[in-house]
Amino acid sequence: MKLGLVCEGGGMRGVFTAGVLEVFMEENFYPDEVIGVSAGASNTVSYVAKQKGRCYRTNVDYFGDKRYVSMENLIKTGSMFGMDFLFGELPNKLDPFDRETFFANSCEYYAGATDVMTGKVKFFGKEDMDEAFTPLRASCSLPLVGNVIPYCGRKYMDGGIGDSIPIKKALDDGCDQVILILTRERGYVKKAQKGAFIYKLLYKKYPGLLHAMKNRHIEYNKTLKYIKKLERKGKVIVIAPPQPLPVGRVAKNKDDLLKAYAVGRKMGKKFLENYKSC
Repeated sequence: MKLGLVCEGGGMRGVFTAGVLEVFMEENFYPDEVIGVSAGASNTVSYVAKQKGRCYRTNVDYFGDKRYVSMENLIKTGSMFGMDFLFGELPNKLDPFDRETFFANSCEYYAGATDVMTGKVKFFGKEDMDEAFTPLRASCSLPLVGNVIPYCGRKYMDGGIGDSIPIKKALDDGCDQVILILTRERGYVKKAQKGAFIYKLLYKKYPGLLHAMKNRHIEYNKTLKYIKKLERKGKVIVIAPPQPLPVGRVAKNKDDLLKAYAVGRKMGKKFLENYKSC
């Protein structure tokens, strides 16, 4: 049986996912395929590299560091998140990323980024991961607070725009069962995007991106309904916060991050207890 793991994004709500993944690593629990978009993609690289504690460190320890996230970054670079810090100095010097284990792990890995011209998601595998982690930069580059990222002749942004919950990718790849980590609570319904005028002004060159953003809530809610059907068939097992997390795309303080991380750990342990007893 091929087992898949799909991780939703959500900006700094991804610290919940980090909590789940840390528990998985502690219990040496790994699927056959991992797919992530946005924060779901950046968290899962440490997981596939089997670096215990790194999901926590990269999400929590550097909170408050202006190099990580700040208005200063936004003014200077156009991105609130310090991409050169997150995907340069951090993995290369401060908290080295284990590339050798990442590539040696038999687990398939895919990070999704949205092509701004087509509005469709492109999934990048291990073979696409360059020294600068460009596919991850693209996958994590959020609208309004991030830049359009060029890569291999195309331009990309946040993978969650084109496919917020890439469950179909996992099924198309032949996964018989999928573990799905959501960063929104069960029962959440996505509403239409606000600030349409601003998006049209900023991204008028990218019709595909605008179309995907306009319809994102529709596609998101359709996917949630599809997931419920898959759950009834035993094809999908969902791990999600029991209630709204205290953090949003950007966290206000470290305590909220720690609370969300703790919830992730709790839900990860609960899942493994139930999964192993089946």
